[in-house]
Amino acid sequence: MSDLPNGKQCRGCFELLEPASFAADRNRPDGLQTRCRKCVAEYCARRYRARREAEGKEVRERIEVPEGHKLCRACGEIKPHSEWHRRNSAPDGLATRCKACRKPLMRADHLKRKYGLTEAERDRMIAAQGGVCIICLRAPAVHVDHCHKTGRVRGVLCFNCNTGLGLLKENPDRIRRAIQYLEGTRGSQHS
Repeated sequence: MSDLPNGKQCRGCFELLEPASFAADRNRPDGLQTRCRKCVAEYCARRYRARREAEGKEVRERIEVPEGHKLCRACGEIKPHSEWHRRNSAPDGLATRCKACRKPLMRADHLKRKYGLTEAERDRMIAAQGGVCIICLRAPAVHVDHCHKTGRVRGVLCFNCNTGLGLLKENPDRIRRAIQYLEGTRGSQHS
């Protein structure tokens, strides 16, 4: 069962394998675990199953997934890696849910984190505005507007009106001067 010059023998399956087949272990003289990754994965799966059954919880069955794909536990679909966000801290480098399943959660999380609103509260605000931007009264209301000083939510605007307020720095004096300029009540400064 000792290690051989061409590779390392696994103490689980007793196969002679390349060193890359073993995970790192700083406590071992050769810096590698004594069992190959496959044997460790099988051992962990058995332990997981036994622990979940002992706790009376559901045991997820292992589903074979083709190379370059991953199973989304939220929707149950197997999708290519391009359908996943990257996450460096995950063992496989991918998020736990596919992009399609994460999108609504990320949107709801953003609303709650940034504005303190649930999607239902935002939808009630839009309905109270008749479904349109509270400034132009034409375009669909899609962007939550808030005061950048206090964080207080003021309403839901269309993209253009929300951007316009931002470009005018939410400064009432600038907005009044812009209104006067548009109405032609402010004459030219140059004669």
